[in-house]
Amino acid sequence: MEQGRAREEVRPPYGVAAAVPAPAARVPEQARGEHTHGEHPHGQPSAAPRVQVHRHSVRGQILDALRAALVDGELVPGQVYSAPALGARFGVSATPVREAMQQLAAEGAVEVVPNRGFRVAERGPRELAELAEVRALIEVPVMLRLARTVPPARWCALRPLADATVAAAAVGDRAGYAEADRAFHGAVLALAGNRSLVAVADDLHRRAQWPLVDNPVSRRADLLADASEHTALLDALIAQDAAVVQSLVRAHFTVADG
Repeated sequence: MEQGRAREEVRPPYGVAAAVPAPAARVPEQARGEHTHGEHPHGQPSAAPRVQVHRHSVRGQILDALRAALVDGELVPGQVYSAPALGARFGVSATPVREAMQQLAAEGAVEVVPNRGFRVAERGPRELAELAEVRALIEVPVMLRLARTVPPARWCALRPLADATVAAAAVGDRAGYAEADRAFHGAVLALAGNRSLVAVADDLHRRAQWPLVDNPVSRRADLLADASEHTALLDALIAQDAAVVQSLVRAHFTVADG
């Protein structure tokens, strides 16, 4: 981040006191390029997004907000968003937005459009299936090995993480579910003691959560079904039922993207 921006903070929504925490960010879907349909004709933003501050770094806050907007489908596949337009909505300069977008470009979520901004990647079912296949090749053997070696007490400690996915799914919180989902899988894989494995799997998992061009957001029913598999898997791991664990793990990566 450029010097002079480090202490820059995301402003709360207009009309909301700074002491009152705001909900997660919501980036307007209409933002396109440097001049957007969602902007006021005189250059003022049509609405300020709601941003909940989780990090000291403004860039980190914006990155979290943009990732949530991707999962929620508020950043629409194929559309172009400019850093100045998004910065106006977040109440910050274009610099932290541009830096966060560059990180998303490195991850493959967006692509740079010279002199315009960033286009959200357009993905189809084939790419999602390829990601699921690679994740299965990495995670399934590890989970099956852990099922044979990790004692039930350590699996019980992961219960709150599984419950968090169920809670987020129950209210249709896609962004919250995405974080809880990755946290659960990450905690499971962390039991293998291989940090590189966890990092690679988390990157693949995050990519699998981005919306498809023809199906921008996950349905609540899909989230609930996916979350129930986490609970069932944890129950089988605690019971040390290897047959059920194997069936659930393989099915999870065959029919689900989380």
